Amino acid sequence: MLTQSNGLVQLTVGQMVTQLSDAFCSLIRSGLPFRSFPSVMLWGPPGVGKSQGVRQIAAEIRQRTGKQVAVTDVRLLLFNPVDLRGIPTANAEKTLAVWLRPKIFDMDPGEDVVNLLFLDEITAAPQSVQAAAYQITLDRTVGEHRLPENCIVLAAGNRVTDRSVAFNMPKALANRLCHIEIKGDSESWHEWALQANIHPFVLGYLDYNSSTLTLFDPAEDKLAFPTPRSWEMVSNILHSVSEDIARIYPLIAGCIGTNSAGAFRTWCEIYRNVPSREQLFGKEHCPPPDRPELLYATVSAMVGHARKGATEADLGNSVDFACTLPIEFRFRLFSDYYRLRSVRQKLKKNKTFSQWVAFHEEELAK
Repeated sequence: MLTQSNGLVQLTVGQMVTQLSDAFCSLIRSGLPFRSFPSVMLWGPPGVGKSQGVRQIAAEIRQRTGKQVAVTDVRLLLFNPVDLRGIPTANAEKTLAVWLRPKIFDMDPGEDVVNLLFLDEITAAPQSVQAAAYQITLDRTVGEHRLPENCIVLAAGNRVTDRSVAFNMPKALANRLCHIEIKGDSESWHEWALQANIHPFVLGYLDYNSSTLTLFDPAEDKLAFPTPRSWEMVSNILHSVSEDIARIYPLIAGCIGTNSAGAFRTWCEIYRNVPSREQLFGKEHCPPPDRPELLYATVSAMVGHARKGATEADLGNSVDFACTLPIEFRFRLFSDYYRLRSVRQKLKKNKTFSQWVAFHEEELAK
């Protein structure tokens, strides 16, 4: 964690998820109301993973408390003030104006439910919308409407220095919020990408060249550039359109820019030399690759095959093949196998894998 000149401590997405999940779960276990904890403001460059982190917090709360977690994701840049306050109408006696409650306030107040209201792009919204949103974060109300006691409020926005649409936050308001600045981090993103079924081409490339996860430069006027969000977009294109990189190159370049797309296209050609699924998961193994880039591609391909419903026998064979790999690549593969619950369950009777897990228990718990 690095303290910056703006007085904030930078956290990776994973660290932010841990800190806030621990805090919210402690409140739930102690029976304290969420309003006793300050609303949280997440700062960071575009696409760094703030939204994905909020969804991870919801999943952590759900898993650790057994409560239902309902996430309301509000992109404030697309809202008008009336969308937050509601529409005025007459009361039954036609003597007073009352405000119809907007849908974002239609939350289940039950004890078995946790509502998570995420106000995204708050710094880019029109200032009239910001005023209503800040009332929600501070007072948990807007106009006549009040959030239920079981609601957590998180907000997120870009920094003014990111040269995105952003307005400075008034100091008096800022002093009432808990601020966290998010920084890009390849390891934290890798763990999330495993669970999110990010395409093996993307996973392998970013393992091999982690510095390309985020290449956002606020001084440049490029519209397309690599961020965790745009790499997820590339993965979705590979999954849903085609794995033929030459065919979909314009789409990839439209997400991450031509320079990064060209490097990624060159990388994907390596997969032509990755051993086949039969060689990796069958009983007869080929010699292990001897080039670092091919080893990265092989490990990501093996993770992709394992996620697609490999049998216990297939996975056992892949463990045998992994034992022929250099130790750092074996560690990466086994770590990924461990973090994929369905794969870990199928390998719990495998002696080699179980011994490795026991030996690296402390590292895996981090």
